[in-house]
Amino acid sequence: MHRPITVAGIGEILWDVLDDNEELGGAPINFAYHINALGGQGIPVSTVGDDERGQRALIELANRGLTTETISITHLFETGYVQVTLDNNGVPSYNFASDTAWDHLLLNKQLLNMTNSFQGVCFGTLAQRSEQSRQAIYSFIDGLPPHALRIYDLNLRQHFYSREVIETSLTKANMLKLSDEELQVIAAMFSLDGSDEAMLRELIVRHCLDLAVLTRGPEGCLLLSHDEIVNLPGIPSSIVDTIGAGDAFTAATALGKLLGRPLAAIADHANQLAAYVCTCQGAMPPIPSELILL
Repeated sequence: MHRPITVAGIGEILWDVLDDNEELGGAPINFAYHINALGGQGIPVSTVGDDERGQRALIELANRGLTTETISITHLFETGYVQVTLDNNGVPSYNFASDTAWDHLLLNKQLLNMTNSFQGVCFGTLAQRSEQSRQAIYSFIDGLPPHALRIYDLNLRQHFYSREVIETSLTKANMLKLSDEELQVIAAMFSLDGSDEAMLRELIVRHCLDLAVLTRGPEGCLLLSHDEIVNLPGIPSSIVDTIGAGDAFTAATALGKLLGRPLAAIADHANQLAAYVCTCQGAMPPIPSELILL
């Protein structure tokens, strides 16, 4: 029996509150779900409150086939949530509750006992808005096996980022994923210019990255490694909402890379999965069998 490909998503867990509906989310949780759905072993790492939303989150994770053993519980802070507003194109904007459970991220014993089994991790910027969570994330990354895939999904939200956090995160990563809008923020921050390809190449060189992944919404994606470039157009789809599409793309890319697939095949599959997620409501829909990798 082959060893499962085990990848963590570490950071925020929260409820997306949209009108009268609440959907479980947070980029690292969405990522872990899609690793699982694609046939890997996605491990969510976060903290919930000892409250109704926290209990509901643990039940929801279990119902979606995810372990809850690596989710810690705090009695001091409420479970995270975010007010979500969709524009006419189904693109979300977010207003986050402050000082919630995931701002006080704890690495529990169950998680620390399995550190050596991880082949990768995905982490973002939002969960680093608090010093405690930032240090917990760095501690987890630093404890991984040396050859683990360390994905920094930029995932900029509101004002919850700084040059210092982004630079430190890039030193922890060997793969960067960002959107076209985020590339413009980074370009201004780090004085990058030229084409998208030129700016990604500069980021790879400056920060010793193995892979940079740019998602362009309906315009497709651009993937750059040291010796390959893949530029694919978008796949037309009937968009319901785009929540979680980027996280699905990241998960497909991570699993494809860990499986040693060619970069063009990785990009094509990730593109297809993200387009499919856009046709569904919520970030964690069931995945059709033809898109499953393992």
